[in-house]
Amino acid sequence: MDTNTIEIYGIDHVQIAMPPGEEAQARAFYGDILGLREVPKPAVLAGRGGVWFEQGTLKLHLGVEHDFQPARKAHPALLVHGLIALGERCRQAGYSVSSDVALAGYERLHVIDPFGNRIELMERIG
Repeated sequence: MDTNTIEIYGIDHVQIAMPPGEEAQARAFYGDILGLREVPKPAVLAGRGGVWFEQGTLKLHLGVEHDFQPARKAHPALLVHGLIALGERCRQAGYSVSSDVALAGYERLHVIDPFGNRIELMERIG
């Protein structure tokens, strides 16, 4: 690539904020309920708290924010297979799940994580 060319070509990861000391709840929701695989944080960052997850090309990092406020509007949208079953799993575990209008080619749900953050779940249809 020409050194004068500037191009943003992808996203490496998405980070969501969480309150301090709540890593067990993050693992329970993102790992046990959503089924994401936890990966170790680099040693240089491990002391900051939080939890990192990866699944295929998805990288989702939960980082500790000491004056934490949940993200109620801004959110990641995760592509899933088995949307209805995953929504039901979230409901049965006590998480708030709501449907949203379909977008062209997708069915969608929103779930509120243990910290009040909004997470969109999307499944391709058709």
